[in-house]
Amino acid sequence: MEEVILVNENDEVLGTMEKLLAHETAKLHRAISVFIFNSKNELLIQQIANSKYHSGGLWSNTACSHPRLNEESIYAASRRLEEEMGMKSDLEFKFKFKYKSEMMNGLFEHEVDHVFFGVTDTPPNPNPQEVSDFKYVSLEQLTLDIKYNTDNYTSWFLKLIDKVSLEINKTLN
Repeated sequence: MEEVILVNENDEVLGTMEKLLAHETAKLHRAISVFIFNSKNELLIQQIANSKYHSGGLWSNTACSHPRLNEESIYAASRRLEEEMGMKSDLEFKFKFKYKSEMMNGLFEHEVDHVFFGVTDTPPNPNPQEVSDFKYVSLEQLTLDIKYNTDNYTSWFLKLIDKVSLEINKTLN
């Protein structure tokens, strides 16, 4: 049984709960999101496998999941990058944010999300149980596609992309 780390508004650990139950009951828990860029500043996005219990077929950031109890978020981010996309990269913590959104099937995302960036030109080798497709896109292309095809993207990705763009602009300026 996979568990998530329940947290309070200050991201302090309260305990654990079975992952699906946390998503059914909208319990606030810790998550990680990974954004990998190549040397052209293109973002690697993935299409979540249709077999996943939520958000299957939707496009999202490079990798995302939940840390395990007593697992540092940076290690969870590295672990999931390798498990989902079959790749490694040095990762840097950028920010965290709290959000809540209702998803399909009566499930909720209510998370304090720790966000990490990495840069690599190593090609991904995605796990087909996790990822059905992937592509590199410029932030400009992505912003335009999101404008016209919002329903093709995960709820957390839509909430994150503006914050990611701001972080990239800070880095470039």
